[in-house]
Amino acid sequence: MVWIPGERFMMGSEGPLALDDEGPVHEVSVSGFWLDAHEVTNEEFARFVEDTGYVTTAERAPTLEELAEQLPPGAELPNAADLRACSLVFTPPQSGQQVRGFLDWWRVSEGASWRHPEGLGSDLEGRWDHPVVHVSHDDAAAYCAWAGGRLPTEAEWELAARGGLAGAVYVWGDEKPAQGTWLANTWQGPFPYRDEGRDGHPGIAPVGSYPPNPYGLFDMSGNVWEWVSDWYRPDAYALRAADPALCDNPKGPEAPYDPTEPYAKKRVTRGGSFLCADSYCIGYRPSARMRTTADTSLGHTGFRCARDA
Repeated sequence: MVWIPGERFMMGSEGPLALDDEGPVHEVSVSGFWLDAHEVTNEEFARFVEDTGYVTTAERAPTLEELAEQLPPGAELPNAADLRACSLVFTPPQSGQQVRGFLDWWRVSEGASWRHPEGLGSDLEGRWDHPVVHVSHDDAAAYCAWAGGRLPTEAEWELAARGGLAGAVYVWGDEKPAQGTWLANTWQGPFPYRDEGRDGHPGIAPVGSYPPNPYGLFDMSGNVWEWVSDWYRPDAYALRAADPALCDNPKGPEAPYDPTEPYAKKRVTRGGSFLCADSYCIGYRPSARMRTTADTSLGHTGFRCARDA
């Protein structure tokens, strides 16, 4: 783990690339803490599963009760017998195929899990040093507790990602890297059809494949999105900026709310992934926020652990 010194910093962004939920910029205070130098790997997660017998969310079928909690009252539920263990796998559309949105490149795959990243028939051969994926927020929190830690807060994560570069657009500074210099694992090529892998990795990269930030942390930009502990609200920063008492080691909202899906219980993920293309998603910036239902697992989402001083 890497020691992250506590400090006050300006959190969020209102720059030209920022989305509405990244502002307003506000000052927060974060105490020093420890953070994993890299994302939790398949090898590390396998040790946790072997030691505890843990079964991830993607490896068990959801229950009707779990579904009902995130749907409007009275919504029609599927038959319990139709529910299957599954996860979401990125599947590029065919070249020339008309796409309308993310539903055209994410596929619900029975059997996909941390053990089978592309679904049944895939395995972890040659991927033990890759970030574990297809883990829900519950899975990530369970691993961190086993390891003697916890998930970082959103404020801790952003402080660590910035690495002391206050207000920078990217984790390495304000400018895009020079042509041919790759500082993070992102998408090159026509999205979502073909990742040309000019950065050396068409897909997920082994942890530590790119230079660390000034704090010595790897892959705080790109590779896989990372769960943090905070519930998601689009107005979380506005509420915090209006109440200075909430700016001291902020833990995030007490409850989630996304007006686009008001019954869904969403947590924040940070850092972007190998699927971040400048033409679609510039989520690899340190201020960028993504929201995901806590029981969702995806082929581009992992985590790292924090620990108190």
